[in-house]
Amino acid sequence: MPFSACTFCSASPPLSSGTFMGKLSSKKRCADEDCVYALSLARAEDDYNAPDCRFINIRKGQLIYVYSKLVKEKKAGEFWSGSVYSEQYEDQMGTVGYFPRSLVTERHVFRKANRTIPTKVNDFFCE
Repeated sequence: MPFSACTFCSASPPLSSGTFMGKLSSKKRCADEDCVYALSLARAEDDYNAPDCRFINIRKGQLIYVYSKLVKEKKAGEFWSGSVYSEQYEDQMGTVGYFPRSLVTERHVFRKANRTIPTKVNDFFCE
């Protein structure tokens, strides 16, 4: 199932004003070169309040489509990018952001994250 409005996949800088935040990782794992295909569906096991605009808020029990998995680096935790799927939180649907891998359980794997590609500055852009 392709995800066509991927904020973090653009090859050129976004046209809107915003801020390029620090990179959380230099590499990510995806199912394809552009990270547009959902890898899996995960369920949040706890609430998570986003510390900044690179991240998404998640609530315990929510389903999240996972699009990429950042490669863990020395001092950083392991983060995945995804989009909340929930009829209760329609305002967040379609918003792609990062969340800690430790707070979710993968429920269904659609595709394997078999490509490791470098992250780009746009992967950590905040509007």
